[in-house]
Amino acid sequence: MAAERMFNRLVCVQVRCQGCEERRLNVRVNIELLSISNPVHKKDLAVRLTDDTDPFFLYNLVISEEDFQSLKSQQGLLVDFSAFPQKFIDLLQQCIQEQTKDIPRFLLQLVSSASLLDHTPVSLNVVETNPFKHLTHLSLKFLPGNDAEIKKFLASSLKCLKEDKMLLEEKLRKTEEDLTRQLSYTQQSLSEKSRELDKLKNEWTSYTTALTNKHTQELTNEKERALQECQRAKQEVLSLRRENTTLDAECHEKEKLINQLQTRVAVLEQEIKDKDQLVIRTKEVLDATQEQKAILEESTEKKQSHIEKLETTIKSLSAELLKANEIIKKLQGDLKTLMGKLKLKNTVTIQQEKLLAEKEERLQKEQRELQETGQSLKMKEQEVCKLQEQLETTIEKLEESKQLLKTNENVITWLNKQLNEIQMAKKLDTSASTHGAVRTAVSPHGMPDRPSFPSSGIGHPISPLYAFQTLPEPAHNKNIQFNTQLSKMNRCSDVQTVTASSHPANKENGENLGLDSKYFKKKDDSIPLRGLSQNTLNSEYLKPYLSTKAQPSPKAAVTPASAYFPG
Repeated sequence: MAAERMFNRLVCVQVRCQGCEERRLNVRVNIELLSISNPVHKKDLAVRLTDDTDPFFLYNLVISEEDFQSLKSQQGLLVDFSAFPQKFIDLLQQCIQEQTKDIPRFLLQLVSSASLLDHTPVSLNVVETNPFKHLTHLSLKFLPGNDAEIKKFLASSLKCLKEDKMLLEEKLRKTEEDLTRQLSYTQQSLSEKSRELDKLKNEWTSYTTALTNKHTQELTNEKERALQECQRAKQEVLSLRRENTTLDAECHEKEKLINQLQTRVAVLEQEIKDKDQLVIRTKEVLDATQEQKAILEESTEKKQSHIEKLETTIKSLSAELLKANEIIKKLQGDLKTLMGKLKLKNTVTIQQEKLLAEKEERLQKEQRELQETGQSLKMKEQEVCKLQEQLETTIEKLEESKQLLKTNENVITWLNKQLNEIQMAKKLDTSASTHGAVRTAVSPHGMPDRPSFPSSGIGHPISPLYAFQTLPEPAHNKNIQFNTQLSKMNRCSDVQTVTASSHPANKENGENLGLDSKYFKKKDDSIPLRGLSQNTLNSEYLKPYLSTKAQPSPKAAVTPASAYFPG
């Protein structure tokens, strides 16, 4: 038997049970076409309803060709068995498309005659809704699955899940391999890119430095060159202005001369006109004289000679007038030449002034850029000064920390030495109680010898941890009372400062000798004191050496208080 899956999707179904409210349920509809060839070849349509959230929800329907004929006659279907599966799937598709709407046109109803969907037959109806009525296009009856069918369905579902799981695991493994390979390749690429980036940064830094130096040098050269262009241009402008002034003066003189010549020409023309009129009048007089020739023959010769003189004068005046016209023409040509030269020089002067203005503007721009570069350089210098100050401060703090560490090491050494001396003194006290009394050593001045204490290395003496006290010697037993007093220990972070509870030398001043408290304060930037652990100075370690002042015996006489050993 071969099975061909045709449809497998979740469909929203309206569940209607007897005496219960309607509710919606997502049901998976699986449609398969079964081909059976034993003993006769035939096809059956298998429809299965399941719920993904409830594995025991199973309803089956198998429709053969004979069953379809009765279904077709009962419900008035117009399709054949071969076309029925696809038409049924089309109705389901329309229900799926309409299920998101508030008022769907097509919907699926799962109707049960019982109050619950509990192993009772149900009907799956495909209903079309309209304002007039609800039309049922198809109604299929499903039987609930028995135990064997449910087990078979669960087994097939489990098999499918395992196959899906294996496929997903294989896909996950391949994905992990691909991602691992991509990660290694990406990391390798990242390291290469990082190296390239560092290389590019170094190259860019060197290139920027070289470019900055080059631009600085070019700016300096350009500034010098611009200044020399500006000076030369100013000199040229001055020379051109002087030349222009000279040309203006020459032009003014030429214009004055032209005006004078034009005035002279006008005078000569007026004289010529006067001479013409005079000639006319002379001709008239000559005519009158000819008429009176007979009467004035004697005066004719005189007049003739006078006329000849006048003609000579007229000829000389005509020659002078021609010469004056030539001079005027020559002066006009010279004036046109001078005016052309003047226009050319004015044009050159305007162009040079424009060029000068452009160069001045460029020079101002370069000066502004130079000022901005200078300001940026000053800011960088200030940052360098600040960093230098921070470096010096850090170096000073490091030196102080080193000095403090050295002081702390000296204090630790001195404390260990004093503790050893205290142990030895206790042993001596025990032996002195059996062999006799031990008296304290007295200096040449009559005072007990002060023990010398090591210096801290920074100019301050370290205070002792104990002080001796001399008691009077009883008559029946000579004994030395050994009293050890430990000063109060103040904790400042990791360093414990130890000062003597009393010291003879400071009795008069009311102060305690010892290291100044500033050498035991913890600084934020100092190196913590190591080596002096809490166990070194704890109460268990110093307990054998801590004792109260010994009480004098009743018969002991009290000695006067000493400046070095307080009573």
